[in-house]
Amino acid sequence: MNTVKSFQTKNSSVSRITTKELVLTGMFAAVLAVISQLSIPMPTGVPITIQIFGVALIGTVLGWRLGFLSTLIYILLGAVGLPVFSNFRGGIQFLLDLTGGYKWGWLIMVLLCGIRPKTGSKLLNTILIFLLPILGTLLDEAIGGLQWAALSGDMSVSAVFSYSIVAFVPKDIILTVIAVTTGIPIRKALSQQ
Repeated sequence: MNTVKSFQTKNSSVSRITTKELVLTGMFAAVLAVISQLSIPMPTGVPITIQIFGVALIGTVLGWRLGFLSTLIYILLGAVGLPVFSNFRGGIQFLLDLTGGYKWGWLIMVLLCGIRPKTGSKLLNTILIFLLPILGTLLDEAIGGLQWAALSGDMSVSAVFSYSIVAFVPKDIILTVIAVTTGIPIRKALSQQ
């Protein structure tokens, strides 16, 4: 009986989300919804946004588990029709259109942004804290670009990637670095409360 009790205690402490974590998860999903409205429509159908900043910030502040949950909540809210996607759009069709792949890619990106390396080397940890989110950004661009190329019909994969490298990747890497730099002190402040 003690074995079962201790197993349940260990198991529940690993999977339990505190009220504070739940509130933060919801708040950051709302932050992403607000940030998503800051966009510049482009003739290609893929707007220029700072959503990538929001995703990187969420992962950096909340960590991979809560960051993933927060980003997933945002995506699901948009999928059921709430106007949380860029330009106050919502609905499952916006996960299946030209820009949908970028939203799916955020789930991988937020996981990479949320990893808190503990290698034993402060320098290596610092490098990884920035390198993993940049890798997440590049993976997001790849996933988004593949869906965009597949659905556009008038652009090849190489044309989409060439356009993305010029129009999105430099901006998104800069936004990711700024988000990580901004998120680290926020994470530290929240952990002290």
